[in-house]
Amino acid sequence: MKKDLHPTLHDTKIQCACGNEFQSKSTAGQEITVEVCSQCHPFFTGQQRFVDSAGRIDRFKKKYGQAAK
Repeated sequence: MKKDLHPTLHDTKIQCACGNEFQSKSTAGQEITVEVCSQCHPFFTGQQRFVDSAGRIDRFKKKYGQAAK
């Protein structure tokens, strides 16, 4: 096997927007911030929640209006 082929792994602290923090390994660096993790993702929690960091949902509702109930 070639020498120095693989990148080095670092112990990394992952921080989610919901406040959850956990340790993992990564080649990216020492700290990573994510918007959704397994503690707040609808697939794991069973609850629907919209993550709208760019205002897309508000622009859509303004352009097309609310859906009829």
